[in-house]
Formats: sequence, structure tokens, C-alpha cells
Amino acid sequence: MTAPTARLRRALVALCCLGLLSACASLPDSSAPQALGSLDHQPTSTAPTPPIAGREPEQLLLDFLQATADPSDRHQAARQFLSPAANTQWDDAATTTIVDSQPNTLRESRTGDNATYVIRARKIGELAADGSYRAADGTLETKIDMEKVDGQWRVKDLPSGVIVEQTAFAKSYHRYSLFFPNPAGVAMVPDLRWISVRKDQLAQRLLGLLSAGPQTALSPAVRNPMGAPVAVRGQITKANGDPENVGVGGGGVGVDFSGAAALDQPTRDLMAAQVVLTLSSADVAGPYLLNADGKPLDDKFANGWQRSDVDAKSPDVVGRNRIGLHAVRDGSLVAVTDSGIAPAPGFFGTTHTLQSVGLSPDGQLVAAVAKSGRPDPEPERTLIIGTYDGQGGFPVATGGTFTRPSWPADGGSAWSVVDGDRVIRAVHDRATGNVSVQDVDIAELVAAAANSSSPRAPITELRISPSGARAALIANGKVYVAVVVPQANGKFALTSPLPLAIGLSTPAVTIDWLTDEKVMVGRDGNVDPVAGVLVDGSEFKSQTSQNLTPPVRVVSAAPDQEYVADSRAVLELTRNPEGREDYWREVPGLGANAVPVLPG
Repeated sequence: MTAPTARLRRALVALCCLGLLSACASLPDSSAPQALGSLDHQPTSTAPTPPIAGREPEQLLLDFLQATADPSDRHQAARQFLSPAANTQWDDAATTTIVDSQPNTLRESRTGDNATYVIRARKIGELAADGSYRAADGTLETKIDMEKVDGQWRVKDLPSGVIVEQTAFAKSYHRYSLFFPNPAGVAMVPDLRWISVRKDQLAQRLLGLLSAGPQTALSPAVRNPMGAPVAVRGQITKANGDPENVGVGGGGVGVDFSGAAALDQPTRDLMAAQVVLTLSSADVAGPYLLNADGKPLDDKFANGWQRSDVDAKSPDVVGRNRIGLHAVRDGSLVAVTDSGIAPAPGFFGTTHTLQSVGLSPDGQLVAAVAKSGRPDPEPERTLIIGTYDGQGGFPVATGGTFTRPSWPADGGSAWSVVDGDRVIRAVHDRATGNVSVQDVDIAELVAAAANSSSPRAPITELRISPSGARAALIANGKVYVAVVVPQANGKFALTSPLPLAIGLSTPAVTIDWLTDEKVMVGRDGNVDPVAGVLVDGSEFKSQTSQNLTPPVRVVSAAPDQEYVADSRAVLELTRNPEGREDYWREVPGLGANAVPVLPG
């Protein structure tokens, strides 16, 4: 290849990478990043393209890094680029590192038959063997040795693990949600996984992952009815017993589970829900014929389950707003109705001392942060719990500051952070009306204070997911998600903090759950002030800012609604039915200082 031709080729490759990067980069502040992949892609061909003969070592190395995106047959496509010894020694099952663009290859040395290159790139994520993703930051730097084998350059020595450029990753890997019931069995908790598999093998792979159980960090917060001794028995087929092309097009899915006959009916129902939600959310169509040791898992569904049969436990249904929009305006709680703005009945609608409010999902209970009315040096704020239409509230805690209260879907407790470093639960006994306050153990949350990936006080926002399995929080201006773990003594702990939205140039100021898989974040500044972030950090997608007047003060969200309070009003996100850009539309009558309140 001539020098001009080589330069032209490199320029074209660079232009292509820049174009792809603008659509898929992880966290730029001036554009809208996209998901790493979508569900309609298929993994690369089962007949991998062999290395190009006569390739120079630098180009062969780049070809190898592109081939690592296909994990089929233990990365068979990439193994073609290895020497026989390296092929034997390479541990491709270690962590997969995703980098933001084609890595830089820096030649360290080269002789006639040997060469050494240093690979350098910016990390954006890491993928574990079970498909779980973790957002990452920093620079990856590693050394790769090459040698000539039968006159062709091959990789001689390389570190364990796989390096994948994100646009190549997006072509092979796709995000799917496994579902596991929360301890109470009232809601399913999504567990996001990134896998690469053909469509006709997808059902088998997803059910295998369900059997293996949730990610280690999430495990204490969920149950797994599909765990041992339950196992898939025999071959997964279509509903009519056909074993070919299961999950491709229609035809449904038939599965027989050994060990399931011993389960009680409520546990069988939970298992059916997790299977049906997992498969249907991956576009593996029903009906779903589920058997327990050769007999129907439930005689009522002998002809197959449909998604509608289990949708009540879907996180999006559990988190749906059932009581309408409320707001805190001039220190009072008001309801936004079709006929206008009306004070809430009872105490919370007549007082003018409220700072923030959390409504239980059924709308019956209110947790409110109010001015204490006490003189200095007494605490300035009080957390009050009461009924929505009651004539009074019960003070349960005092402090200098409280985060706005947050309720999980079961409505049993309101969570808040006192003075930036004390997390509490106000537990309401609906039978007696009594309220008790519990401290939440956050020792693990802040144990590694010197670790930049751990939260640091003050915690200025804390929101519990609808399923109750996770908590989203803002600590020192950064976004995290933690796991909510029940303790043997009836209390709770926050564990396994995972940083999200890594690399934001301005501090996050407000957060809420859009769904159990995604949080909505508002941050300082005029550039992309509102964004959605997946709970594994694999996607950061800026929301439209049309009609917003930053700064954004509060975001409040539900699966079917999104609200913000900016510098001048409360606004609702309006989806444009004609396909044009979404926009924010003012909620009339609330004014400049109101704060939107949705249940949860």
C-alpha cells in the first residue's frame, strides 16, 4: 500500500470513528449520548472473517481489536489473530473493557519478526462474565507483543480480558432485563445484562441467566424462584413443541421446569411472572407454556401465559402515578386538577410551613419537611408524617436539613436524609397509625471515603425505586445508585454504591426514578440540564431542553410522566405525536416557586 493510500485510509477510518462517536459517546456535555446498543441488532456472523494476508502489525492489531466485539465460540473471530501459544493462554473470560473510540496504538519496538505496541484508550465501562455492566472512567493502557507466524503477523502475548471499542460493542451486544421479585413479592426488580446471542438462542440464554440468579450486589434485595433446585428440563421449544427457531417471529415458547412441582402456588406465580416479563421485554413473543415436571405450572394457564397475566407486577405498572400531580406552593400542598389548582384537604393543604413533600403511592399518606418554628439554636426543620386528609401531622424527626421524602411502592415507610449524612426511615403502621423512626445503615456506602467511586457527604437527594430494591442518590454533586438490603433485625442498609453519569462537567442537583431501570437527573448549567441515566450507567441520554429556563431546581418523574421546576415555572414533558422534538410545557397556575410532587 502506498503512503498516500495509507494516509487516505487512516483519514477515512478517523472520520467514521468521529461520526460514530458523536452518536454513541458516553457522557459528552454538548450532545445527546445514545444507548450502547439496541435490541434489533444481531451478533456478527458465525463464520468470522479471517485476517487479511500481508497486514502490517499495527493494522492487524486494530483488526484484532474490532474482532473482539464478537464473543461467539470464546471469541473465535479474534482468536484467528493470535499465535498458537497466545490462543492457548488467552483468558477471554475475564472482564471486558469498553473504550470510547478506536484505541491509540503506539509502537514501542519492532524488528523483522517481532513488534511491541502500547494500547491506550479512555475507558467508559466494564462488562463482567454474567453480562452485568459497570460504568468506568480513566485511561486503559496495556502492552501487546506481536510476532510473525508463517510469514504473517500475529498477536504473541496479551493481557487477560477483552478490549472492545463501543461502536463495535453496540453491533454485537444488546441490553436485556432479567426480572426477580422483591422480598415481599409485590414487584419485579430489573437486573440489566448485556449479552450477544442469536435470536433463536435468546430464550435459552435468558432463562439460563435467570436460573443463575441476580448480580451479586443485587442478590440480598431480591428473591429467585427459578433458583436451585428448579431447573429447565429438556429443550426449550415453541408452544407447539417445535424446537426450531424458538423466539423468532411468533409461535410462543414452551418450557418445562424440573423441581417446580414442589413450589407453593404463590412462588409458582412469581416464577411465571419473572419468566414472562423477562422474555416479553426481550421481544420473545408468547404465549408462554410453562410446565412444572411435565404438568402446567398453573392449571388456569394450561394454554399459555400472556404478558397481561403478570403485568401487575411489572415495575412500570407498579411505579405508575395513580393519584395525579401535586405541588408544594407557598408552603402548602396543592392538587393540580383538570379544573385548576386546589389545596389538599386537611393540615397539609392549610399550613404554609412546608418545604418538600413525599406522597405514598396510594395517596393516603404524606411525609413532609416543614419549618420547625423553633428559635435558634434549635433545629430548623421537622419531618412530619400524616394522612392526606387528616387535620394534623405527627413530627418524627428534627434537623437542620432533610432531603425530600421518598416512598417505595408498598407505602410502608418514608425515607429521607438528615443533615446530609444520616439516612432514616419513618415507618408507618397502618393498623395502629403509629410511626417509628429507624436509622439506615450506610457504613458500606461511605466506607471507602478515599475511593473516588464512593459517595461523599453531603447527600442532598435520596429517592427509593418503586420496587424498593434500589436507592438513587446525589452525594457531593455526583449521582449514585445503591442496593436497599433488608437486615435480620427488621432494619435496612444501603450497600454496593455504583456511580452513574461519570464525568459530568456540572454538579447534579436533583434526581428521581423514571422507571425501575432509569433515573432522571437534573444538573446545574444551561447545557443538557435534564437527562435519563440507566441504573448500570450504560446509557446517559440528554432530555430536550426546549422551553426550559435553567437552572433546574427539581425533577419529579413516573413511568408515564416527567415534570421539572426551573427558574420560572413547573413544566411537564410533552411527547410530540407528530414525531417532532419533544418539549416542556408549563403547568398553568403554579407559579415560579412551586415544586412538583408525584407519588413515591
